Amino acid sequence: MDNPKTSRRRARLPAKRRLIQLYAALLYNAQIKGFVTGKIYTGKAKAVCVPGLNCYSCPGAVGACPLGALQNALANSGSRAGFYVFGILLLYGLILGRTVCGWLCPAGLLQELLHKVPTFKIKKNRATRALSYLKYGVLIVFAVAIPLWYGLRRGLPVPGFCKYLCPAGTLEGAMLLLPANPSFLSMLGPLFTGKFVVMIAVGLACVFCYRAFCRFLCPLGAIYGMFGRLALVGVKAEPARCNGCGACVRICEMDVRAVGDRECISCGRCMDVCAQKAISLKAGGYTLLAPEIAEAPEAAAKRKRAEGVVRGAALAALCLALLWFNWIEPRRSAADARADSPQETAAPPDKPGDLWASDAPVGLAVGERPADFTAECLDGSTFRLSETRGKVVVINLWATYCAPCVKELPHFNALYHAHAGDVAMLAIHAGDVTDDVGEFLSGRGLDMPFAVDSEDGALFAAVGGSEALPQTIVLNRRGEVIYNQTGSVSAELLERLYRQAAEE
Repeated sequence: MDNPKTSRRRARLPAKRRLIQLYAALLYNAQIKGFVTGKIYTGKAKAVCVPGLNCYSCPGAVGACPLGALQNALANSGSRAGFYVFGILLLYGLILGRTVCGWLCPAGLLQELLHKVPTFKIKKNRATRALSYLKYGVLIVFAVAIPLWYGLRRGLPVPGFCKYLCPAGTLEGAMLLLPANPSFLSMLGPLFTGKFVVMIAVGLACVFCYRAFCRFLCPLGAIYGMFGRLALVGVKAEPARCNGCGACVRICEMDVRAVGDRECISCGRCMDVCAQKAISLKAGGYTLLAPEIAEAPEAAAKRKRAEGVVRGAALAALCLALLWFNWIEPRRSAADARADSPQETAAPPDKPGDLWASDAPVGLAVGERPADFTAECLDGSTFRLSETRGKVVVINLWATYCAPCVKELPHFNALYHAHAGDVAMLAIHAGDVTDDVGEFLSGRGLDMPFAVDSEDGALFAAVGGSEALPQTIVLNRRGEVIYNQTGSVSAELLERLYRQAAEE
């Protein structure tokens, strides 16, 4: 039997569920250096959806958000079927259901921490139970209807929930990027202001109302809630032992009507108040967590050994992930980039008497000239910067999942044709490819040169590409940068930049 000091020390330790929540948040955001550098991870692992709500644009994120991936798939459903996204959501739903919300979602963890702020609390009632249906409306309108409408009717990828509402995206994908990228402030406008207000409102609501976002607004929770009774993993009540006292429903701060229903996040709190010991967390027929009951010494020792093995394996996996994403993979990518890049990295020296000679230093800022680089275009042609001397060079950095990028592509194509022969144009798609870029462009009437960056971002690095899209770089006839900024451009601005570059 434990002595009082041991019991008090154990009481102060974080609960098992809290430790798993923290573990999941760290595993999803294993690129720790991203929070310092402000660089978004774009490696192969980003093609994998994590179970919980975790913004793709978070500087630490090493996986994709399933909700963002769903919206992207719906927006592109006119050209391809999103079997992977629908399949992974079905898999997570059937295996875990809303256990994801209670144990594996960073957004859920943050809400619970906010709720610990000492103040009066709004208890669940008929109004909150009615509001719990609101998230299904948010799912239908913002996560399904808006992406489908813009994708099928206008050919634009518009992730409605991410663009207009998601407080997790505002915090992780904007606020955490700004400290290392202060230039992004110039891109913020009314849309960000609206989302910032939503984030603050949701945060305040979570202080007073337990998991307010999870209960009333989260479309991912709505999806997983549909699998409440079907999920393999979740809290289960044994009917033979239950006496129907209702203590489990009363103690729960979610809007549940019964253990394991659509609102149950399987947190396990109900197990502690069940006098009949009828509730346990199970994975099929295997019990993962159950009320403390007397057990034989041999059984207790066997269980502790099994738990030790699981904890050791989980810790090893986390250490490996941290090592891989912060040290091993960056070094491998850098080594591959050096091996694949041409020996000449600086701009070639100008020949004496060259009409378009330049003595500007090599660099990517205005007034400097980029180092020479070569890009293989989707149409089979090759773009080499050193061969564009004497022409105005316009480079556009974009991605299929970036709605402003897609919207402005026709402006670049029009400029390319309006000044045919005098403009060298190149549109570079980001290396984190989620679509078949060639298929995406087919039928859009865009015939300017397009290239897709490599996974290590070599082309983006060559022209000073940033994490924010779209981005436009304009060089004058001597190959000197006159414009290198993120943000959308209009047809009028492109024409002015062309004229400025042509006259310098």
